[in-house]
Amino acid sequence: MKMKLSLISAAILSTSLLLSPVTSYAKMPIAVNGQQLPTLAPMLEQITPGVVSIQVSGSKEIRRRADPLEFFFGNPQPRSQKRQFSGLGSGVIIDAKKGYVVTNNHVIQDAEKMIVTLEDGREFEATKIGTDNESDIALLQIDADDLTAVKLANSDNLRVGDFAVAIGNPFGLSHTVTSGIVSALGRSGLNIEGYEDFIQTDAAINQGNSGGALVNLNGELIGINTAILGASGGNVGIGFAIPSNMMKNLVDQIIEHGEVRRGSLGISGRPLDAGLAKAQQLDVKQGAYVMQVMDNTAASKAGIQAGDVIISINGSDISGFHELRSKIATLGEGRDVKLGIYRDGKIKTVKVTLDGASGITATGEELHPAFQGATLENVKKNNAKGIEVSTVDPRSPAARVGLEEGDIIVQVNRQRVESINDMNQIIENIKGNIVLGVKRGRESIFVLIQ
Repeated sequence: MKMKLSLISAAILSTSLLLSPVTSYAKMPIAVNGQQLPTLAPMLEQITPGVVSIQVSGSKEIRRRADPLEFFFGNPQPRSQKRQFSGLGSGVIIDAKKGYVVTNNHVIQDAEKMIVTLEDGREFEATKIGTDNESDIALLQIDADDLTAVKLANSDNLRVGDFAVAIGNPFGLSHTVTSGIVSALGRSGLNIEGYEDFIQTDAAINQGNSGGALVNLNGELIGINTAILGASGGNVGIGFAIPSNMMKNLVDQIIEHGEVRRGSLGISGRPLDAGLAKAQQLDVKQGAYVMQVMDNTAASKAGIQAGDVIISINGSDISGFHELRSKIATLGEGRDVKLGIYRDGKIKTVKVTLDGASGITATGEELHPAFQGATLENVKKNNAKGIEVSTVDPRSPAARVGLEEGDIIVQVNRQRVESINDMNQIIENIKGNIVLGVKRGRESIFVLIQ
């Protein structure tokens, strides 16, 4: 049976027995043959008030195919219409005083009304503070007293095998708790979101768990539940959560700027694998192999070179280029980071001040031979980010494939791109045709590169 990845905000109940060491929260009210048994109940009593249900409603514009008979009889109908929708998801209170609630963007996307229901039954209409579609994070705010916030853990300290507890509202069943372990870290390349650095867990997660909490045995938030892998959108023991550190970086930017301002190094690269390590005689097993450093970028100013292997960020090891890309992007513009770099058999630490995702330029041939003769630049126009074709030589390959000066590239093979780095990462993994989604003035067109 074919498996598929699903976002989990749609609106049974799953239980799981946890055999685990006793934590500071655990009590032992039950004894069997004189031996007391562990329980997570005291910990959950402390934090479940910080996990909420989110009910959304609104309308979406639905486009339909034109019926040729409508034109034949001279009675064409509207090609699009508004359709009402409603949905359920979960959220986590991260600041009790300010009433901040974090959830997934796909839970509240297009919502015109958002009702947050607390564990004690109180209901509040929420205000949207900001969202980030590419990482699937949204920040809401409610005006309420006596809230309970879930304390954040340092997700960089997680290890595979650590116990994890998922709390949410699967299928509308409020405050359902399931347990398991951290199955893997740094999962990416799943094409769920634009920036992926997921925690994988086997704690049972189902439809409606989106935006809910993944916590450790101390009751600290380690992740925001986001997606599941299953044959029919149900739980098969493979769920994904956005790490708490990644979420906090994004939320901090939304609070400060009203939007996410992504960080950028200005490099292209690929994951380090055994074949590449052997070919380059590298004595490291994992990391991000730097293939190119663009001029006048954060990386070039910090002295990073092609052939370097970036093995850590701020002291935390990274598994590959996708993880590096996601962490750099979500750390944000202007942040200072320390990168561990392997070069010439030695490991050194480099301090880098990240650029913003805009303001970086590249020549077209740096990305693909078909772009030769064009100059590309990251831009933000009308609140939309993309890659602008700032110049085109009329006799160049770029002109022959159909690119024109002023075009803004926003998609590559149906994947959203906001920067040259985004575009480069996608193109590197494409072996066949490339289809660019381009905004040209008020029109949207497609450019095929064979």
